[in-house]
Amino acid sequence: MDTRLLELLVCPICKGPLEYHRPPQHERNELVCMADRLAFPVRDGIPVMLESEARSLDESASVDSPK
Repeated sequence: MDTRLLELLVCPICKGPLEYHRPPQHERNELVCMADRLAFPVRDGIPVMLESEARSLDESASVDSPK
C-alpha cells in the first residue's frame, strides 16, 4: 500500500490515526484503530473502511494474549 495514502487515511469512526499491520509481523493485512479497537481489512491493496467490515480487536484479545 502506498505510504502517502496511509498518511491521509484515518479511522472512519473517530477520525483517529491508523496503524498498518501486515504479515509477517502480524497475522492479517489490515488497518488498526487502537482507540476504537477495530481492524479494517486491506484486500488486494485496497483498504475497506466500512464499520460493517471491521473486526473487533476485543474478540481476538482473548486468543492472542495470554492471561
